[in-house]
Amino acid sequence: MNCLGCRLATGLDPAYIVYEDDVVCCFLDIDPFHEGHTLILPKNHVVELEELDKKTLMAVMDAAKMLASVLKQIYKVDGISICQNGGSCNDLNHFHLHVIPRFDGDGFSWEESLRRQNADKRLDEVQSTIRAFILKST
Repeated sequence: MNCLGCRLATGLDPAYIVYEDDVVCCFLDIDPFHEGHTLILPKNHVVELEELDKKTLMAVMDAAKMLASVLKQIYKVDGISICQNGGSCNDLNHFHLHVIPRFDGDGFSWEESLRRQNADKRLDEVQSTIRAFILKST
C-alpha cells in the first residue's frame, strides 16, 4: 500500500488514534496547531472531497461534529476550525479533514504550528485524554 493516508487510517502505520469506526479513523496531527488538532481520514482510499460517497461523507461529518464537541469541552476553546486541503495542497494524497481547536488571538496560520511549544511531544497524553473523554461520552 503506497498511500500514507491509507496506511495510517487502516493501522498499518502508527498513529495517535483517538476514535475510529468501520469507515473513518481519527488521529492527532503530529505537527499540531494546538493540542487536540485531529485529522479525520476515510479508511478507503479517496483523494478529493467530491469522490466521497454519501456514507463516507456522513461518517466524516459525524466524526467532525463529535470531535468538535469533545475538544470544546476538554480544552475550553473559543472556537473550532474545520479545514480540508484538496488538489496540490493535499500533502497526504488522501482525503483528510482537520479539526483544530482555536483560541481568541491565537494568530492561526497554516505556516505556524505549535512545535515551538512542544505540543508534538505530548501526543500520547493528548491521545489518552481525548479517547477517555469520548468513551465517557458514549
